[in-house]
Amino acid sequence: MGRLNRARDLRPMAPQPIRKTLGKTLPPKARRLTAVTVDALRGQSRSEFVLGSLRDAIWEGRLAPGERIAEEEIARSLGVSRTPVREALQRLQERGLLTIGAGRSLVVAELTKQQVLELYAMREILEGSAARFAAQHANEAEIDILHRLLDEFGKHRGNPRLLISLNRRFHGAVCEAAHNRYLIQTLDGMHDALALLHSNTFRVPNRSTESDAEHRRIVLAIERRDPDEAERAARDHVRQAQRTRFAMLAG
Repeated sequence: MGRLNRARDLRPMAPQPIRKTLGKTLPPKARRLTAVTVDALRGQSRSEFVLGSLRDAIWEGRLAPGERIAEEEIARSLGVSRTPVREALQRLQERGLLTIGAGRSLVVAELTKQQVLELYAMREILEGSAARFAAQHANEAEIDILHRLLDEFGKHRGNPRLLISLNRRFHGAVCEAAHNRYLIQTLDGMHDALALLHSNTFRVPNRSTESDAEHRRIVLAIERRDPDEAERAARDHVRQAQRTRFAMLAG
């Protein structure tokens, strides 16, 4: 549950151009990994800090599918020793975000088309369930958070990189409002796989506006305490996201 709780506090980095980096290692500056600070270590170990930094970099496209991950470079960029980096890389490998590439090096994992289909099928079921439970259990403070996130989407419609972070926070907030620890754990693992989707659907013309309307439909159903409509709205949202994703792949 901790990882989804932290989703609210994510501070998106300034937009960076996404580069095609299959089989290559980008220099530290290109990745824009932020070195450790005293504040960053409050409430977490160095290993957890490295894990979160790399996970965010994969989510935001700063570490691309197929890109090699160099332990020494990561340690230097983040200002930590190689021990916490090694621990974080092992955990990322266990979670399926990293895999073994050529020469036994670690690389960011890539999803096949079949894996993407399976991922969206599960996402529809789980996020539909999260919206249903949220309509039944969300408190007023949690509904207020959802409305504030809707407002943030409208303010940043022209910033696809920032919208990725807001989207994570929104879906994390719906999941927390469901008040089901097992659903939260399951969705948290699935969100790791979503990080491996290498393209940003918010870059598709009109997708940001469509997504805003879909999110608003979900929130209004939750606010009305209508579990059937909340689940239906969430499932429709995921299906539309899948259609956009495959249209991008086909293009």
